[in-house]
Amino acid sequence: MAISMDQVKELRERTGAGILDCKNVLNETSGDMDEAIRILREKGMAAAAKKADRTAADGRVDVYIHPGNKVATLIEVNCETDFVAKTDDFQKLVYDLAMHVTAARPLYVNREDVPAEELERERDILRQQNADSGKPANIVEKIVEGRIEKYYSEVVLMEQDFVKNPSVKIKDLIKEAIAKLGENIVVNRFTRYEIGG
Repeated sequence: MAISMDQVKELRERTGAGILDCKNVLNETSGDMDEAIRILREKGMAAAAKKADRTAADGRVDVYIHPGNKVATLIEVNCETDFVAKTDDFQKLVYDLAMHVTAARPLYVNREDVPAEELERERDILRQQNADSGKPANIVEKIVEGRIEKYYSEVVLMEQDFVKNPSVKIKDLIKEAIAKLGENIVVNRFTRYEIGG
């Protein structure tokens, strides 16, 4: 089956992948657009993982102010070069992340940022709640660890579901941006402000 330039162009617009990559994967999938997108995303995620160790020393600070001016978020997102920092895709990502923080109220950027004493306090509360359940200690510990995972998804930005697309976690949204833009991207910090909060 011959692949048309329109198909290549559509795939490129939908994924941000290079023209040659789009053409090759369309040939590989006999023109199946959905399968081609899946393959390119997998390749992009693998490429993003390789970029994770690179230094992200440039970037952008942005602010999202929710209508009504009662809540806002200031966020710093880093990338490797000012070239990428100035792209529309990067600026949109930073804005979306600021909006997400405003809506979802995370407390930390990464799991590692959650203080150990806070995690232990949360585990103690969960153990206490299950103390009288009559379940064996090893089962109670599995329940506690399962609830700790849920706790992470509530308070850690990278573990949260993206408010604009709950089927995508923030960490995966960033990996997709890394794959598309070709540079490491890191959320450095954020501050959420709320009237009376």
